[in-house]
Amino acid sequence: MQYLLLIYDNEKRWSKGYDKGELEQYRAFSKEYAATIKGGNALQPTSTAVTVRVRDGKALTTDGPFAETKEQLAGFYLIEATNREEAAAIAAKIPGARFGSVEVRPIMTFS
Repeated sequence: MQYLLLIYDNEKRWSKGYDKGELEQYRAFSKEYAATIKGGNALQPTSTAVTVRVRDGKALTTDGPFAETKEQLAGFYLIEATNREEAAAIAAKIPGARFGSVEVRPIMTFS
């Protein structure tokens, strides 16, 4: 089964640049789980985002994310795991889990 591991972190932590040691930890994580990872990326700051809603047939756009939060969606991995427990164990190895949180969500499949 596939799971999306959504990495949430306070983007202010990265505002002065990226910690080279932590980036190396992400590289090591990606190497260790290369066979499991089906995709993934880091995301640019929320200031670059736009939220789109369609109401009464009209698209409304708002700069930034839809909610004010202490943690922002910073990136994701799409993985293959046998069950939620295995996916959660992999999520716990993501370096950002030490500072923010990682949401583990199964991918919905349609027949």
